[in-house]
Amino acid sequence: MIDANELKKAMGELDEESVISIMKQVMEEGGLDAQAALEACQEGMNIVGERFQSGEYFVADLIFAGDLMTRAMEIIRPALAKTSGGGKVGRMVFCTVKNDLHDIGKNIVKAMLEAAGFEVIDLGIDVPPERIVQAAIDNEVKIVALSGVLTLAIDSMKATVEAFEKAGIRDKVKIIVGGAPVTAEYCKYIGADDWSINAAKTVEICRSWASA
Repeated sequence: MIDANELKKAMGELDEESVISIMKQVMEEGGLDAQAALEACQEGMNIVGERFQSGEYFVADLIFAGDLMTRAMEIIRPALAKTSGGGKVGRMVFCTVKNDLHDIGKNIVKAMLEAAGFEVIDLGIDVPPERIVQAAIDNEVKIVALSGVLTLAIDSMKATVEAFEKAGIRDKVKIIVGGAPVTAEYCKYIGADDWSINAAKTVEICRSWASA
């Protein structure tokens, strides 16, 4: 069995060799610890975020952390898929909204969603509401995730929800919003169904919607 605290520390310290080694160990042992490994990695990413906020880590460290998280999730994805019953648990649209060019956090969440069995249609950054709505229609998804780091993203998220309403399909999709400025109050203002600034919580919410 893996040591979750060791993995959390390794991720927080951006110890690439240790993180990858532990992930490979998870798979060598049959993948039984995959969920625990995912949670430990998320806790480690929280440490990375805290160190960035304190000035100990820089943007380059965040980019490296996002890449490391993606590779770690890729290794244990088969085991996580088994815990969801095998194969895909659902399809969803994900993007950074209009007027926001940040994607580090989005990419980390995307990696965890894919590891949990989701087929994620990533539209990228600075995506206008109309394109998000059309992607949801074209791909027949019932979950849409909107990300943003800038305060400007809040109004873009609201405009996106309004675009779904205008298209007459708001009741056919669940919309989750996330990113640094998002709060419960902003979620209500935006008109989204739920919110999260934690990748593991995002996965939990989306899986509950997919199984509904």
